[in-house]
Amino acid sequence: MSDELQNKENSRRKFLRYGLLAGAGAVAGHTLLKATTPEPEAGSGEMVKVLTTDGKLVEIPKSAMKAGDAFFIDREEARKGIPNRKFVMVIDLAKCANARACTEACQKGHHLPASQEFMRVYLMQDGKNTAPYWFPKPCYHCDKPQCVSVCPVGATYKRTDGIVLVDNERCIGCKFCMTGCPYSARVFAWEHYPEYDVDVPYSPETSVPGQEGTVSKCDFCPDLLRVGKLPYCASACPMGVIYFGDMYEDIVTNGSETVRFSELIRDRGGYTHMGNLGTKPSVYYLPPVNRQFPVDRGFDGLDPEIAARYDKTPYVQKKKNQQ
Repeated sequence: MSDELQNKENSRRKFLRYGLLAGAGAVAGHTLLKATTPEPEAGSGEMVKVLTTDGKLVEIPKSAMKAGDAFFIDREEARKGIPNRKFVMVIDLAKCANARACTEACQKGHHLPASQEFMRVYLMQDGKNTAPYWFPKPCYHCDKPQCVSVCPVGATYKRTDGIVLVDNERCIGCKFCMTGCPYSARVFAWEHYPEYDVDVPYSPETSVPGQEGTVSKCDFCPDLLRVGKLPYCASACPMGVIYFGDMYEDIVTNGSETVRFSELIRDRGGYTHMGNLGTKPSVYYLPPVNRQFPVDRGFDGLDPEIAARYDKTPYVQKKKNQQ
């Protein structure tokens, strides 16, 4: 293996395994426990390393681990961000076939009802005679977020690692942030959905459990980043559409391919959506050239209610007129 390839492989491994741990140390099993750690049991078998909330790396029997022991980042800690990181996402429009795996994984991971989507997929067409393409759109986690500047109670904020979060326990539901966001990236919980209740402490890093009468949105899954995992959307996409990484390290990955962020943007003509607004998004797009799938494939097997969203698009209207 050449030195260049070896360096790229080492970078990929570093990113996936350690790069997002923010100096917390490698944690086997991706588990962080509360400060109260159970005593090892005799004959319990396999031991795993876990990180307690007071920063100690300890070993406990795997059998002693319970779902209720999962460590979470509280509201105050969630405002600080992961040190020495600047997270960035790149979406390759040439690969998107509207499989909706990104949306479904996000909803499952955040315990969202079908009516609330953090990741939405639009059917875009830039001009009357241009070809349509699928356009996934999360929150852009802008460097100059208008949503933060208009929030009257500081419920929405930007962290040092570039992530913009919403504290639902501080949110008063005024919707100023929804009005201030030029990308319509936020959703409002109009009602309570008992079937999506989760008996866990609330954290802005997970957006779980959601609360009626508050605003929420894509959060870049910082709880997963802390344990070296990709956001739900990126790891679930079967096409490898979504790359995620650290701008400071200049590395992004879709789980199977790891590349230099700067080279990917330069060589593929990367751009930010509506970048002229001056918000400086942290989500970049690669243009839909040399597309790998026909746009019609994105309609296969769609739920009728979801398919109806595209009825008024120029492409669908044109197809109906031709029938």
